[in-house]
Amino acid sequence: MQSYSTTTSSIKEKDGYKLGNDFIIYLDKQLGKGGFGQIYLGRNLRENTYVAVKVEEKLTRSRLNYEYSILKDISEGEGIPKVYKIYGGNKHNYLIMQLLGKSLDKLFVDMKKHFSIKTICMLAYQMVQRVEYVHSRGYIHRDIKPGNFLMGKNLESKKLYIIDFGLSKKYIDKNTGKHIIYKEGKGLTGTARYVSYNTHLGIEQSRRDDIEGIAYNLIFFALGKLPWQGVKTKNKKEKHKKIMELKYEYNPDKLCEGLPEEFPTLLKYARKLDFEEKPDYKNIKIMFKQLILSNKQQIDWKFDWDVRDKDKYIDNTTKESDADNKNNMNNKNK
Repeated sequence: MQSYSTTTSSIKEKDGYKLGNDFIIYLDKQLGKGGFGQIYLGRNLRENTYVAVKVEEKLTRSRLNYEYSILKDISEGEGIPKVYKIYGGNKHNYLIMQLLGKSLDKLFVDMKKHFSIKTICMLAYQMVQRVEYVHSRGYIHRDIKPGNFLMGKNLESKKLYIIDFGLSKKYIDKNTGKHIIYKEGKGLTGTARYVSYNTHLGIEQSRRDDIEGIAYNLIFFALGKLPWQGVKTKNKKEKHKKIMELKYEYNPDKLCEGLPEEFPTLLKYARKLDFEEKPDYKNIKIMFKQLILSNKQQIDWKFDWDVRDKDKYIDNTTKESDADNKNNMNNKNK
C-alpha cells in the first residue's frame, strides 16, 4: 500500500496544518497513498519528532476509526506501529502514527527486483512472527503484501513492521469466544496477486490464508515476478478469475521450480491447513532459519539493502580519499 517514510529537511511549523494541540500535518509532504486514503508527513509537537498522518474523507463507515481500534488493541506487540491519536475534522479523519522506513515493495524496486535467499529467509522469519502475534490477539490481517510490511527507522532499521489493518477481521467471535464459522460465497478481500486460492473460491478467510499470503510474497521476492502479474482482461471480475485459474495451474512445485524446497513446502502446508487450524509458526520460522544456515551463512539481520548502502559508502569514501591524495600530490609538485 504505502511507505510511512521520508527524508526530512528543515520544515517550518507555519507550513503545516495543526491537529489539536500536539500535532501538525504537512499537506505538501505526501508519503504515499492507498485504497482508503493518503499518508502525509506530520510532527509531534510535544516530542519534537516526525510522525505519519493517514487521512481519509469522512464516510458513513470510517476505516480509520476501525483501524485505530485494532491498533490500540494490539499496540504492545513487536513490529506493530505506535498509534498516537485520531482526529475528526469537518471533511476528513486523521490518524496519527509512528513514522517508519521503506516498504518491502519499495526496497525490492531499489534492489532491481532481486532479493537474495538469505534476505528472503530473514524477512520470512519476521513476517511469520508479526502475523503470529496478530493472530494471537484474535485478528487475521487479510491483506498480506509487500507494501504492508515496512522496515523501522534508525535504531529499528532491522525490525520489520506490519501495517494497514483496514481490512483486518476478528476470527474469534467476541460473544462466544469461539472461532468464526466456515462460510462460502464471500467476495475477494485483499490484493488479488497475493490472496489465497480459497479466497478466490469465496471461502471465509482464517489464519491459514495469511500464511498462504506470506508464501506468495516470499515466492514473488525469489522469482521477481508471479505468473499472474500483468494479466489483461476486460474487468476486475475477469481478472480475478484469471488469476485464480493461474494459481490452480501453477501448483506449488511448478510455481517454485528452481527455488529451494522450503518455498513450495510452505505453500503446500498453508493450502492443507484446515479452516480453524492453528498454523505451526514455530516450525515455519525454524525452516527458513535452517535454510540460511545450510547455505553456510549467518542470521545477522544484514539485509541486501544494508550491504548495498555499506558498499556505496565505502566506494564514495574511497573516491574521496583518492581525490584528496591526488590533490596532495599536485600540491607537492607545484
